[in-house]
Amino acid sequence: MINDLINYFKDKKILILGFGREGQSTYKLIKEHLPEKELTIADEKKDFYKNYDYLLNDKKTKYIDGENYLQNLADFDIIMKSPGIPFNTIDTTKIDSKIKSQMELFLEFFENYTIGITGTKGKSTTSSLIYGMLKACNKDTYLLGNIGKPIFDVIDEIHKDTIVVLEMSSHQLEFMKKSPNIAILLNIFEEHLDHYKSYQGYINAKCNIFRNQNQDDYFIYNIDNKTLVSNINDTKQNLISVSISGNKEANCYLQNDSVYFNDEKIYSKNEKRNLKGDYNLNNIMFALCVCKILHLDLEKTKKSISDFKTLPHRLEFIKNIDGVDYYDNSIATIPMATIEAVEALQNVNTLIIGGMDRGIDYRSFVEFLRNSTIENIVCMPKTGYDIAETLTKENTTKKIFKAETLEEAVKLAKEYTKKNTICLLSPAAASYGFFKNFEEKGDLFKKLVLQ
Repeated sequence: MINDLINYFKDKKILILGFGREGQSTYKLIKEHLPEKELTIADEKKDFYKNYDYLLNDKKTKYIDGENYLQNLADFDIIMKSPGIPFNTIDTTKIDSKIKSQMELFLEFFENYTIGITGTKGKSTTSSLIYGMLKACNKDTYLLGNIGKPIFDVIDEIHKDTIVVLEMSSHQLEFMKKSPNIAILLNIFEEHLDHYKSYQGYINAKCNIFRNQNQDDYFIYNIDNKTLVSNINDTKQNLISVSISGNKEANCYLQNDSVYFNDEKIYSKNEKRNLKGDYNLNNIMFALCVCKILHLDLEKTKKSISDFKTLPHRLEFIKNIDGVDYYDNSIATIPMATIEAVEALQNVNTLIIGGMDRGIDYRSFVEFLRNSTIENIVCMPKTGYDIAETLTKENTTKKIFKAETLEEAVKLAKEYTKKNTICLLSPAAASYGFFKNFEEKGDLFKKLVLQ
């Protein structure tokens, strides 16, 4: 299988676009198998190649750096694009067929059974759940994609019978022309609007996870999500629908605290689990669908679910300090994720919100805050400041604070949060512009809480 991939690269003029983790991985694989291959690497960072001795010693590779790095893309046969590079400012019509990724090439040239998971929220947890479930059932499996190592880093370790679980972001899916054997689409909400020309562009990217499936494949989707359902058409694969709202038209639904699959009771909402809230139960339901499709051992699957530990920054309990439970939910970069976290914990007295403004509509979120039992809302720039101004104008009885830094926000939380309640960091906005990513923000929050 690796030979087919290398032959595909062999006689092509290749551009590696972006030299982050995935770009470096692509370069190393090609050079390992085709050491004399001429390559071009383009990156927005000026003089990026000077940071790598192996690039400086490579006379077969050319470099394009700086602000014009997206010019002349049409000159190449293959554009190995890093997921994080936005194309919303350029016309991709003439290069669409040339844009490739590690994930697409893996799906094209390798025969492994694949399970792909995407969604605005919940994909990391669901991917990890399914991976753990397969391990518990003694399957040879790998967890790759958006959550794990670049695929090309471990491609020599993957055997023909390995089941590969792929967390797939919208950025990875945007130009995909291949789909996994089991495609899971958890939900679609407004997100990453700075990366796409429109909300519909983001939706279209997500839907690429199932658009290239065949009649032997399975598409598991959230029937409760109207945006998602309205974008499903001309499908030829096996459709499996999931409903936590109790819609009995779904294949998998929740009814009277029990989860049913094709009307067979397979799981209880009240079973021991570390994953709090109905939104996590929804993620569990998707994993249970995979269990049934693959005919896995249900009891082993349920035990793997009960043993599953919360991933970092996803409603992660930090510590009880002076009678207050502190939770880090920095992964919540959209309002719905914050709403679901508050509803899952139920006893939130102080909420820390705010981050980068990406054009998301916050009106329903403000209404939620207004009607909630949360007493203290600590607001950080930029979105938090806008929300603070709206709530303050309404003469709300809630305490609304503006904090310029996370240090200041934590100090306010420690001062005002009542004992026997919860302080929750759940930004409802992206961390970019203030932090490298949500992980950096969450790590700092944990450090400040524990100081």
